Amino acid sequence: MNPLTDTLGRHHTYLRISLTEKCNLRCTYCMPAEGVDLQPRAHLLTSEEIIRLAGLFANLGVTKIRLTGGEPLVRKDAVALTQAIGQMDGIETIAMTTNGLLLDRHLTALKAAGLNLLNISLDTLREDRFLSITRRPGLDRVLAAIDRAAAEGFNPVKVNCVVMKGMNEDELVDFVAFTADKPVEIRFIEYMPFGGNGWHDGDFLSYADMLEVIRKSFPDLTALEDGPHETSKTWQVPGHVGRVGFITSMSEQFCSGCNRIRITADGALKVCLFGSAEVSLRDLMRDGASDAELTDAIAGAIGRKKPAHAGMYEIARSENRPMILIGG
Repeated sequence: MNPLTDTLGRHHTYLRISLTEKCNLRCTYCMPAEGVDLQPRAHLLTSEEIIRLAGLFANLGVTKIRLTGGEPLVRKDAVALTQAIGQMDGIETIAMTTNGLLLDRHLTALKAAGLNLLNISLDTLREDRFLSITRRPGLDRVLAAIDRAAAEGFNPVKVNCVVMKGMNEDELVDFVAFTADKPVEIRFIEYMPFGGNGWHDGDFLSYADMLEVIRKSFPDLTALEDGPHETSKTWQVPGHVGRVGFITSMSEQFCSGCNRIRITADGALKVCLFGSAEVSLRDLMRDGASDAELTDAIAGAIGRKKPAHAGMYEIARSENRPMILIGG
């Protein structure tokens, strides 16, 4: 069996690599209020280790790699890593998820390095609320980054929006209106439980509930066809340039079509975002493991992948890292 194929036949061709645990925002749903203890730099993957792992996964059949964080652009060699990975044989898509604050100074170089898919996180269109959610200013810079990315030819620019009751559910319609004349895909993300983020079902708004709210203002919202591995259920208002999507991890899980695996900034392989099981590829490399031995460890982890996550209530009771230490 291919090392990237699990016992249910799911073939994992999409790898997410976290470049750093650091972030220049402090989003409430991502980082515990008390912050997180960052690991010493020596515990994190070096550039050479990241490139080695990316190359190994590319040789095994990964075709898409997304660079995440924390905030990936906090890492000084993020552009160089993008270029090195984008040049690897077999890599068709090199993507990045960013909060946009540092994007203006790096976007031209990132595009030249091969970046061809961009997600920008934005949970509100209101300055005061942005400050409340992220605990930092900067809405104008994020909005400018979205416009700049669109001008640079990223189409669509994907905008990740975590939706929570009492936080921003009253902006769903505003975000849909945002797609009228911009080549964006607003991706409404159900609020998910992670270590230290204080998840409570009273803050949870389901996909069905979001649709109900939006359709009161946009009754002609129309479902589009999605691919077998898509995490987002995509819709569009007829006549709008952009579109919207819903990431329904909690209310309508899509585990059966999952083709994603991820590596944390400290080199742990996680085959499920919501699972606590990890395999330290960093330790194996630093102990002198060959590529064949790394491949065996990867195959073993993927082979143990469960059919589906346990559901939001069980996830909320389980131990896992904070989102910022997993990678967005």
